[in-house]
Amino acid sequence: MSGQESLVSRVTEEGITTLTLNHPQRRNSLSMAMLEALSVELDAIAGDASTRVVILAAQGPTFCAGHDLGEIREQFDNPDFQLALFNQCSKVMQQIVSLPKPVIARVVGVATAAGCQLVASCDLAVAADTARFATPGVNIGLFCSTPMVALSRNVSRKHAMEMLLTGEMISAARAEDIGLVNRAVDEQVLDDTVHKMARTIADKSGHTLKIGKEAFYRQLEMPLAEAYAYTATVMADNMQAHDAQEGICAFLDKRKPDWKDH
Repeated sequence: MSGQESLVSRVTEEGITTLTLNHPQRRNSLSMAMLEALSVELDAIAGDASTRVVILAAQGPTFCAGHDLGEIREQFDNPDFQLALFNQCSKVMQQIVSLPKPVIARVVGVATAAGCQLVASCDLAVAADTARFATPGVNIGLFCSTPMVALSRNVSRKHAMEMLLTGEMISAARAEDIGLVNRAVDEQVLDDTVHKMARTIADKSGHTLKIGKEAFYRQLEMPLAEAYAYTATVMADNMQAHDAQEGICAFLDKRKPDWKDH
């Protein structure tokens, strides 16, 4: 398989863009080529006014098995490649967080190591109840240090450390319990659940979603007083937007708002 288009597909319908990892033969592993393809698509989506929400999915029985260990083995004697690979992966994860559109992971099968990191980096995640998750690097002598960044920002410290230190698989139900995914549902209703969530979000003002997502991640890293000062300014600025004023008027007038996305 060659070419970025073949590794990641992108389809947009009624404001919902589905990005699909499309290399099931390699368990949708995050090779350098896959990461570069994802980066290109995320850049395109960031500037695409027709996209209001993103679904991140995968072809085949495995969501994402993490980095391509075969590729890593081929590059054992190339530390520059190794650093470039992990830096590229970190870039993609940060692109997801900074993307001005909400991203929902649709998880079927296994999401391990950097694949688990990918799920944790998305704003929301819905998994089939048969899905499983792990950060198993410790089992092969390569601690999941970069996946740890996203994981530890989604679940409690002790839950994150348990996954990182044991390397054991957890079920979708356990992933829901610890906050790694929002919902674990029967695979028969997975697509309906994901699309209903996406549709609910896509019906909001795109401008408001952009403001809210950026503010959410920025305030997380701030002390309490600083976070309140920052978000008060964000809300005051938000109030000057057309969509905020339109939304308030529509609510008071008991009508549907007419979003202009500004």
